[in-house]
Amino acid sequence: MITISHEAHYIYVAVLNEFTVHDFKEFEDSVLYELRFHGSANLLFDLSGMLGYTIDMAVEEVRFARKHRRDFGRVAIVSNDQWVTWSAWVNNILSDAEVEVFDEVDEARAWLELESFKAETE
Repeated sequence: MITISHEAHYIYVAVLNEFTVHDFKEFEDSVLYELRFHGSANLLFDLSGMLGYTIDMAVEEVRFARKHRRDFGRVAIVSNDQWVTWSAWVNNILSDAEVEVFDEVDEARAWLELESFKAETE
């Protein structure tokens, strides 16, 4: 199951239980909408409630990351799972985005909002 909300400076995505290709397609639609109107996006992925993912979702994620490698500024990932951390590192190779992994959602939000604050004051 996935929940998505458009916050002031980023898209917040929370995954609960299994992350499926259907969930990822919902994420894609939401992000493509954001890209169409703003040109780029920052993301906060809260994967702390994710229990696993399907192989077809992983394949779709790689395809999407390669196609949109220049469309993201910062990507914050919340997880304490070593496989998720490794996957974030792999995706960092496929994308030009700045990717960081956090233990807590509040830390991830602060990192995303700090960058947005810097951009607004420049």
